Amino acid sequence: MRYRNDISILGYGCMRFTTRNNKIDIDKAEKEILKALELGVNYFDTAYIYPGSEEALGIIMERNNIRDKMILATKLPQYFVKNRSSLDRYLNEELKRLRTDHLDVYLLHHMTDYAQWRFLESVGIREWIEEKKKEGRIRNIGFSFHGNTEMFLKILNAYDWDTCLVQYNYMDETSQAGREGIKKAYEKGVKVFIMEPLRGGKLVDLLPSKAKEHIANDPHGWTPAEWAFRWLWDQKEITCVLSGMNSIEMIEENCKIASEAEIGSYGGSELKMISDIKEYINENTKVNCTGCRYCQPCPKGVDIPGIFAAYNHMFSEGKRQGRREYFQAVSLRLEPAEASLCIKCGKCELHCPQSIPIREKLVEADKALRPLHYKVASKLARHFMVEKKAKKKS
Repeated sequence: MRYRNDISILGYGCMRFTTRNNKIDIDKAEKEILKALELGVNYFDTAYIYPGSEEALGIIMERNNIRDKMILATKLPQYFVKNRSSLDRYLNEELKRLRTDHLDVYLLHHMTDYAQWRFLESVGIREWIEEKKKEGRIRNIGFSFHGNTEMFLKILNAYDWDTCLVQYNYMDETSQAGREGIKKAYEKGVKVFIMEPLRGGKLVDLLPSKAKEHIANDPHGWTPAEWAFRWLWDQKEITCVLSGMNSIEMIEENCKIASEAEIGSYGGSELKMISDIKEYINENTKVNCTGCRYCQPCPKGVDIPGIFAAYNHMFSEGKRQGRREYFQAVSLRLEPAEASLCIKCGKCELHCPQSIPIREKLVEADKALRPLHYKVASKLARHFMVEKKAKKKS
């Protein structure tokens, strides 16, 4: 196992423990956790809303006396926070579930908009963090993020963070926090942790047949997962990549890759392979948007790259995945960013290097991404997770 900042470059994502009869199979999870520790994994990530995960991890740590061997991370459900007392309530509950007296890393979960941070400030989170750090109950503070690059940078610059957790892989290089966000975090000394390195397995199971064949014929002999992991670990800005491992075989395979991967090992042939894979995937795309953001800012706030990325993913990964991405990166924003706001001024098209008929494609994307039931659901979610808190803060 290789390490960066004394953290294993492979982290254990505890969201996908095997379940039986709607309950986590603790005995199976225990064997997997112990195997990961044996092979050098020391970073374990869970969250308040992962059903049964914190409790299972707490039981496993306690009965094997392994808490001190682990860097333990969980997440504050900031979307449920109403006041200062909420902060203590959730932290205390999580510590009890995990059967520990401190967290090595505590992340504000699922941040999408700067307005969420402003609300947390209004209930005293700055002072609360410092208090909990002094008490030793929280060692490092960070945030997990599902928005666009602009919002990521605003939140990143709002506080002296220790860590951040972002969705990032070779298909998300210019979406979500993106490479730009990761580089900025690294420059500020913020440790960068990666989730969804395989886009929920889609960069393995749902690769086009052309991509699978190309990978199988390559002399490296790497699996699709290995190409994705090595692409991430090639970048010095990344501290740790999380994987939701739920079998001994998967753990052994990923740990083997993590014991060999090095920074700067990707040369011309490796980068060409990634480019080829992306090209095969993008054959199913609807809009030839590279995420360069030259079309931004839109005078009406339309998130053109975010909308097109989600629209393309509807056809490369399925409607549900595309709409889910749109929900996280576009809908859950304080300031509306939907395509319906477009006034067809055409300024975006003047700056687009790809000569995309943006106004036409926005109408097409909006129709596909926002059916009626989605509009209702996203409006309610946005109200409770972002707007309501912004109003309280003001």
